[in-house]
Formats: sequence, structure tokens, C-alpha cells
Amino acid sequence: MIQNRVDRDKQQLLNYNPEFYRLANASEKQALVALLEQHEHIKVYDELDIQLKELVKIQHPTKKLSSEEINDLAAAHLGSAPAEEYGVWVYFPWSARVVHIVDEAEFIELRTARNMQKITKEERDLLAKKKIGVIGLSVGQSIALTLVMERICGELRLADFDALELSNMNRIRTGIYNLNVPKVIIAAREIVELDPFIKVRCYTDGATEENLDDFLTGGGQLDTLIEECDGIDIKIISRIRAKALKMPVVMEMNDRGMLDIERYDLVPDYPMMHGLIPDIDIKTLKNLTNEEKVPILGPMVDMHNMSPRMKMSLGEIGKTITTWPQLASSVVLGGAMVTDTVRRILLGQLTTSGRYYVDFEQLIK
Repeated sequence: MIQNRVDRDKQQLLNYNPEFYRLANASEKQALVALLEQHEHIKVYDELDIQLKELVKIQHPTKKLSSEEINDLAAAHLGSAPAEEYGVWVYFPWSARVVHIVDEAEFIELRTARNMQKITKEERDLLAKKKIGVIGLSVGQSIALTLVMERICGELRLADFDALELSNMNRIRTGIYNLNVPKVIIAAREIVELDPFIKVRCYTDGATEENLDDFLTGGGQLDTLIEECDGIDIKIISRIRAKALKMPVVMEMNDRGMLDIERYDLVPDYPMMHGLIPDIDIKTLKNLTNEEKVPILGPMVDMHNMSPRMKMSLGEIGKTITTWPQLASSVVLGGAMVTDTVRRILLGQLTTSGRYYVDFEQLIK
């Protein structure tokens, strides 16, 4: 019996798309009623009232409204429409939840209310049209979620071939129920649960030579590429493609707060990774052993300037550890740094290329 349940649940393994039901539409209302009747285990959350009250408060910033005034304004805003037909009901199949929320325009207004005026309404609306791609979902998960919390894009493309292992959870924020679920699916689900109106596209094979063009340009060219993958081949190939497309690239290295910005959009002949990538044929690169790639990778990641513990750790790979270490504090810092950088790039507030450090051990002694 347990195994049958496990097999059935695995069918939902790759699902990350929410379903929308607007009950003013009779067919959608009938579909939602049927869904709930057929699946009694689905939990229903309806807190529309508190959303409407918050909405009228932020729409009257010059007034200190009483509870009675807020109730009256919320009722007037709802008007004669039945409350269940207002807004949209969102179904998340993987968690068996249905949530009643205001519809897209009011949802965005509420979700970004506490961004104002650090991000203006005009900037918010401009950012909502932007497309961002993230390759690599360890540091990339923190980046993707921070991008969405700040809502500085309307579409995210996520690429990673790996599934969650228990050792990943020292830096990937999720629950143990997600073990063996692809990292991109975990991130995508959390994104749409936070903001179901943001478009998410997942590449569960990771970024490859075969799908990279679709990742970068399919359905519209990315406005920024965030590269956080482990593979040196894709690090270089993705930059070659991004440079040809005049697309900015941002990378955070998860050690000493090292951040790279490459503005191929402003300087098309800018040297890849500031000239640290040698002139090497891609076919030759792919045939090199990991040991032979180290002299290429070293300058790219600034091996000589790594933190002492990271340097020491690299010498322990294959001896006392299996791969290089990453800490949650560094991953979260990376999410913040990249999000702030990408927002300023997209708004034309940052035009530089270069390598930068936010090294807490140097800043806070």
C-alpha cells in the first residue's frame, strides 16, 4: 500500500505549474467545484477579506483609517460581486492547496507595496517585463527566490540537471520531503507559491550545448544571464553565446563575496570574464580531464585570492571531502548581491563591468 502511494506521488514529481480558477466564469467555477469534490484532501485557504482591507489601506496613504472605515472601504471596493467570484483561486497540485487571492494587478500592487519608493511604480512596471535566466540552482536558488521576492522580473528560466540530496540542504532552503526532487522544480514551486503570476520555465537537463540557445532566446531573449553552474564547459560556452547576443552576465562565486559583472550589452568586445578565460577551442576544452582544466579554472575563480579555508578545502577534495564546500550564509549573501546588481543593470543604474568583493572577514574584523 505504501509503495503504491509512493509511485502515485512520483507522477507529480515534475509539476510546478499552478492552475487558475476565476469563478465569475461559470465553466471555471464548475471545474473548481468538481476538483474539490473529487479530491477531498485538498486544503482551501480563503483570506480575501484581509487582502482587500490591506489594499484599501495602501490606496489611502494620507489617511489614518479606523477599523470601521477600512471595513466600509473594503466592502465598497468589493461592490455587489459575490466574494467568491472576486479575484482568482489558485490550485497548487503538488501541495494540494487552493488559495483565494486578488487578481494579478492588485496582487502585484500589494506584493510590492513595501518596495515603494526604493523601487518606483514606473520601475516596478518596467522590471515586470524583464526576463532573467539562472544556470545552477545551489547559489542560484537563493538568487532566484530573492529576485522574485523583490519582483524584479516577469519571467525566470531555471537550469540545473541535479536532484536534491540531503547534503545540499546545508545551503538550499527546502524541506526533507523534497529529497530526490530536481532542484529546478523545488525552486519553481517555491517561486509560484510566492507569486503565481511570475512565469517560470524549467530546464531539468541543465544548460547544455543543445538547449542553451532556447534557454537564452526561446520566447524572447533574456535581459540578463546569471551563471552559477559548476561545469567549466558551460561557464565558457554560456559566455560565448551571451557575448554574441550582447547579453550581460552576472556571477557570484560563494567565497569572499566575489561578484563578476560582464556587460557584453554595453561593450560587445569586452573580454570574457575580464580576460581570464584563455583562448581555447571548445572541442579541445571538452576533451580535457578535470586535472587539465584546473589551470583554466584557477584564474577564472581567482584561486590565488580565495579565502584560506577554501584554498585548504580544495586540497582535501578526494581525501576528506568529495567536493568544494559552500555555506548558507555565503549563498544568502550571493542572492542579495546578485539581485541588487541585476536590478540596477536592468534599470540602467549600473553600467560597469568588473570583479568585486564583499568580504566580511576583511570588512568586519
